[in-house]
Amino acid sequence: MEPISTALAGIALVQQSVSFIKSNISTAKDIGEIAGAIDGLFAGEKQVQEARNKKSNTGLGDQFGVDTVAKEIIDAKLAQEKLQEVATMVDMRFGHGTWAGILAERQKRIQEQREAQAKARKAEQLRHDEMMENFKIGGLIVLVIAIAIFLFFFLVFSVAMASTLIH
Repeated sequence: MEPISTALAGIALVQQSVSFIKSNISTAKDIGEIAGAIDGLFAGEKQVQEARNKKSNTGLGDQFGVDTVAKEIIDAKLAQEKLQEVATMVDMRFGHGTWAGILAERQKRIQEQREAQAKARKAEQLRHDEMMENFKIGGLIVLVIAIAIFLFFFLVFSVAMASTLIH
């Protein structure tokens, strides 16, 4: 997907999420009732930021054109503005610090996910290294057995040849 269409999808997701939150926040009994929309808000904002930061494969004129640059910056500012708007609504409805708590918990989970992924990559690398070491050992064993068989047949052939020359 091109950065422009990613940004369009992202800003649309932000606007859709904010609209849902606005229409449901006053009747929500707990934050869980609007959690999906908050997730959508974060996902849309992330798409807008990624589109803004991504280098496209389009020509330099398209990539650095005033229209493209202005759209990316305005979409990013709009997404940030909507995030702040939702933060204010959530804090007003559920108490001061609720949004900060959501952000802190989100960051904690993102960090835990990154750590789990890093741990999984490290474990996979260890398994790969162990497998390669086993292949090396197996290859060495096969080589030693092949040399031993060669030497055995060489000695048997040499003794047979020596005994035929003597007789």
